[in-house]
Amino acid sequence: MKNPLLAEYFFLQIAVILTICRIVGIVARRFGQPQVVAEMIAGVCLGPSLLGLFFPELQAAIFPWDAKTRDSQSYIYPVSQLGLALYMFIVGMEFRLDIVRSQWKSAVAVSLAGMLSPFLLGGLLGLYFHGSTDLFPAGSTAWASAVFLGASMCITAFPMLARIIHFKGLNGTRMGTVAIGAGAIDDGCAWCLLAVVLSSIEKSPTAALKSIGGGIAFVLCVSLVLRPLLLRLERLLTRDGRLTEPGLVICLALMALGALTTDKLGLHAVFGGFIVGTAIPRGPMTGGVTEKAEPLTVALLLPMFFTFSGLNTKIGLLNTTSGWLMCLLVLLVAMTGKGVSCWLAARATGVPNREALGIGVLMNARGLMELIIINIGRERGLISDQLFAMLVIMAIATTLMASPIFDRLVGPTTPPASHP
Repeated sequence: MKNPLLAEYFFLQIAVILTICRIVGIVARRFGQPQVVAEMIAGVCLGPSLLGLFFPELQAAIFPWDAKTRDSQSYIYPVSQLGLALYMFIVGMEFRLDIVRSQWKSAVAVSLAGMLSPFLLGGLLGLYFHGSTDLFPAGSTAWASAVFLGASMCITAFPMLARIIHFKGLNGTRMGTVAIGAGAIDDGCAWCLLAVVLSSIEKSPTAALKSIGGGIAFVLCVSLVLRPLLLRLERLLTRDGRLTEPGLVICLALMALGALTTDKLGLHAVFGGFIVGTAIPRGPMTGGVTEKAEPLTVALLLPMFFTFSGLNTKIGLLNTTSGWLMCLLVLLVAMTGKGVSCWLAARATGVPNREALGIGVLMNARGLMELIIINIGRERGLISDQLFAMLVIMAIATTLMASPIFDRLVGPTTPPASHP
């Protein structure tokens, strides 16, 4: 029988999460950091790393996790997944395919550099950790450890990247478009690598083929079938230049079905939301969905995910000098493999140095997607809690660095003119 106090716990958790996120956000803005970075930090602060360390009774009272109320925290999980999928749906609607086509050489080059270099360096680091440390659980194979850590290093904070680009006023610019286009490709490939690792653990090669082949088929179906269909239905779903309520419901239902499809394929719900978002006709439909859904998504749903991750992060496990040195090594490999290689790739394709530096800095932020992939790794028993904590620190550090380093290397940016 369900505990009748679960709903009370859930509403209390929402109030605490939103309040703390906004308080940390006020401080973060003084240092030039977007709200999303504040939410990452707030999530860790609400977990055992800070609140649970200094005020364990208070933390347990807000986020109980015992035999009687075990389900109270799990309420946060589905809400956080909805927030991720809905936010990526909005990002997909704002994605400028026309500019990506005009900058495809740079986007592909940056993407390849942002995958190959960090994957190789991360894979070598994974082999070292597997053979010389206990950061991977007993019974894990060297191959799976190397591929998982390599895939983790490939990740770009795709949703977070979109928010930072918006925060910096880079929507529609070459710098912002190349970065988000390359980030989308990188994260898609990283999820394919993760699918290969998970299938090897389950000893089912068909699982990886289903993820990769199914993902390609899904993209083609959305591009060739759903998008033309919605263009034909646009007149029925809008009235007087505004999206109707039935139109909004249909868009949200399509988002949910897309998220469900990619989740079933093992590619995570965020990609389904994003791909379906790219198929929504630009204009009244995208404007209507964004106007109605974005405020609630950003203000309420996304902070839930950061808190859910923070509740599983135990930075206190890094209580030795060697542990912190390994954490520093993870951070250095992440920064070198991603940021430097993406900068060089952008320069090699003719992007001016100032913009290339900006692309390298933006691509180095990992945040949200990194938290997703390492949470999966932890849930599936691929990594230890200690390595999980190291990767969380790396995700936060690389994302914290993005805004101040961008301002130092690139300077202030001017928001682009609005576009239909």
